[in-house]
Amino acid sequence: MQLPRMIRLQQSFESPRVASVSDEVSNQLAGLDLGQTVQPGQTVAITAGSRGIANIAEIIKAACDHIKTLDAHPIIIPAMGSHGGGTAEGQRGIIESYGITEEFTGAEIRASMETVIVDETPQGIPVHFDRHASEADHVIVCGRIKPHTNFVGEIESGLHKMMLIGLGKHEGAKIYHRAIQDYSWIEIVTAVGQSVLEKCSVVAGLAIVENSFDETAIIQAVRPADFLDHEKQLLVQAKQWMPRLPFDSVDLLIVDEIGKNVSGSGMDTNVIGRKYNDHAATDQDGVRVRRIFVRGLTNETHGNACGLGMAEVTNRRTIAEVDQSATAINALTGGHPSAAGLPIAFETDRQCIEAIIPTIGLTDPENARVVHITNTMLVGETLVSEAFADAITARDDLEVLADIEPMQFDDEDNLIPVAAAGAAVHA
Repeated sequence: MQLPRMIRLQQSFESPRVASVSDEVSNQLAGLDLGQTVQPGQTVAITAGSRGIANIAEIIKAACDHIKTLDAHPIIIPAMGSHGGGTAEGQRGIIESYGITEEFTGAEIRASMETVIVDETPQGIPVHFDRHASEADHVIVCGRIKPHTNFVGEIESGLHKMMLIGLGKHEGAKIYHRAIQDYSWIEIVTAVGQSVLEKCSVVAGLAIVENSFDETAIIQAVRPADFLDHEKQLLVQAKQWMPRLPFDSVDLLIVDEIGKNVSGSGMDTNVIGRKYNDHAATDQDGVRVRRIFVRGLTNETHGNACGLGMAEVTNRRTIAEVDQSATAINALTGGHPSAAGLPIAFETDRQCIEAIIPTIGLTDPENARVVHITNTMLVGETLVSEAFADAITARDDLEVLADIEPMQFDDEDNLIPVAAAGAAVHA
């Protein structure tokens, strides 16, 4: 089969960046004057989630260091619903894989799947809260503000979701995702968030926003009373800086890797345009991708392949990497069973492409609109097919980095990853 020839592109995005992460965390927390509330000798629990947040180890360490300046004792709480296979050891392993270790941060990690029920919402929903966090004198909620992959509203993914799902652990995540079948996301997240703020000694939030290149753009310390308003404002900014594909209409999207460190849905539905339907764009999506080929899982996802079910095709290497138990637990807890599905699989990448391209319609394979990315966080440098050549010349935000060339395969007929091929171009 004659496959499309590819062009290497660099996208231009607005990209503000925090110059010194540790200094910014320290300055932001100092601005809250936490010493008025946190007394010497007290414990302060700091949340660390499962997402691959840029500089997260440095951010958590800086927060711990600031607490120590108050002569208080920081402890780190792995805060994630059912990730890590729904086990304390698995969740500790996830944050340690990001560099959040006791040696680096100088703070004890207390991992547990146990929760206490601290309240009941007006809808009759029990509010679960991590046991270790509940035993601390104070809690700092640390999280990234960004659009959610399933929920839509003024509050999506951020400090409130961390209080809801992260600190609710597996038991909380299960009941909240069930409740969302009967109530709106905003009803649940605000009700549970308000309960946590009232009952659980939250002393501050540490909100993070990233730019389009997955770099730290904003770190903002927030007082508990301001969580809702600040999160709404930061979400507006986060949406403006979201990474995006270079083109909105794509026949075949090739993704080198998916994983929980990339997105809660493995690959971000805000980027690929499948927020409302796993296998087709809807009128509510801004991106229309007909077919998706996933080539692998990130190391950091530890076999959790949630989101693989949104792809139409994959290779057998990826299937072999899947931890079916961890994936099933996460998908069922999130109320999204189809996310754990397995696509059609072939032995080699070439076979995958040759099998799926004929399903895009009447377009000849060599003229297919193909986009090849590393993952949905890293879309600054991409490969796109020759079918986009005219559109590229009309854009001043796209730079061609290399001449048109055939798709690059290795000796085993597997594609060369975007990043690996790019390294050769930049050498």
